Amino acid sequence: MQRFVITFLLVLVGLFSLEMLNPVQQHLVVPFTTLLAKISAAIVSPFDDSVVAFGKVLQFRDTGFAVSIEAGCNGVEATIVLVAAVLAYPAAWKLRLAAIAIGFLAIQSLNIVRIITLFYLGDWDLDIFSWVHLYLWPALIMLDVLVVFILYLRYLANRAMEAGHATAA
Repeated sequence: MQRFVITFLLVLVGLFSLEMLNPVQQHLVVPFTTLLAKISAAIVSPFDDSVVAFGKVLQFRDTGFAVSIEAGCNGVEATIVLVAAVLAYPAAWKLRLAAIAIGFLAIQSLNIVRIITLFYLGDWDLDIFSWVHLYLWPALIMLDVLVVFILYLRYLANRAMEAGHATAA
């Protein structure tokens, strides 16, 4: 357990430090955040043609209300926490990479739901938007990370148990 915690913290600090570098922000994080805005607009545009995306901004054409997807709201930090946990736990690299890929998709899928709901909440009521943005969604995103990691651990435990039964037979 001590090895896991130390490895987790070292990987976490390393990845957060890497994420903060200007080249990483400029060439990876900002383009990724722009992609999230475009995906969000593409999802809602069949139902609401007044929604447009430009850069990392999602906006209503008619009312002008907009949200900008900033650091901490793009799911990158949540993904870093998951990656650090998966890398810190001993397992085959193939399984680690699969867990990271599936976890990334789970986090970003929920994050797109988050972006869209916050966008509509903000246009409707800024007080509710603020509370949901600052308290509810961060907790739900981190809960998503925890659930993905727990499912990964259960999968590893089931594989180990099946391998144990196979060698006993």
